[in-house]
Amino acid sequence: MTISDVVRLFLLAALWGASFLFMRIAVPAFGSVNVAFLRVLLGFAGLAAVVLCSRQLRTFNGKLAATLTLGIINSGLPFLMYCIAARWLPTGYSAIFNATAPMMGALVGFSFFGEVITTRKLIGIITGLAGIVIISSPTYSDLGGAFIAGALACLMATTCYGLAGYLTRRWITERGGLDPRMVALGSQAGASVFLLPFFSWSLFSADTVNWLQPHVWGSVAALGLICTALAYILYFRLIADIGPLKSLTVTFIIPPFACLWGYLVLDERIGEQFIAGACLIGMAVWMVGYSGKKMQTS
Repeated sequence: MTISDVVRLFLLAALWGASFLFMRIAVPAFGSVNVAFLRVLLGFAGLAAVVLCSRQLRTFNGKLAATLTLGIINSGLPFLMYCIAARWLPTGYSAIFNATAPMMGALVGFSFFGEVITTRKLIGIITGLAGIVIISSPTYSDLGGAFIAGALACLMATTCYGLAGYLTRRWITERGGLDPRMVALGSQAGASVFLLPFFSWSLFSADTVNWLQPHVWGSVAALGLICTALAYILYFRLIADIGPLKSLTVTFIIPPFACLWGYLVLDERIGEQFIAGACLIGMAVWMVGYSGKKMQTS
């Protein structure tokens, strides 16, 4: 990876780390399905504005169906699963399970896409998971069945991420490529269409929601415009530049940022446990993502 790739990887981790905080604020107030739909809808609106403001008219170059399908796999289902998990799991737990994405990606790649799992990558994945466990060690001793349901939801989401990374390479990158803004725009459109029936059902069958909560809307807006629209432009660009498995190493860096945002916003403590785990995670990212060649500057 180049230095610019690493910078984008850490920026993406910072944005997605904040998304767990925003979900924990918004989901109890608006509901899981509603927050998931509003997130992708606002993400689509933000990306549409970016594309419309572009000086050059851009098209999907025959890849509209592919980007719509990617949206269901890479956004619609995972966002819904994480919003469901946010009803039961603390932020740290969701971040731990989110970090299984490279493992799921490696498994999916090995099983269906001919990806080779080297010893270096395997050791890096294990090292990263160890760092994550150190940072986000359980603070709740009795979550019962809610823990199991939330864990399964998160694991389903990370499996979707692993599959979507390889499908993006096969359907987009290997077929001439596509501007990351257009990939992100199409994916959020597909996710919005997928979640619309669930949102409509929720409005008429779920408990009445108090929509007049400005601070909750602020969290939803941040989820959609920053943690989705901006983040997915970065993510699809990374997949095109460094490949799906290396891009998924971003999940190793998300928990430290989630803890950092908790410290800054909620006055949560950062101590020796955080520092030790962050060092292990940094080592893991290097082991999984560094090819052994001299790092370039651009």
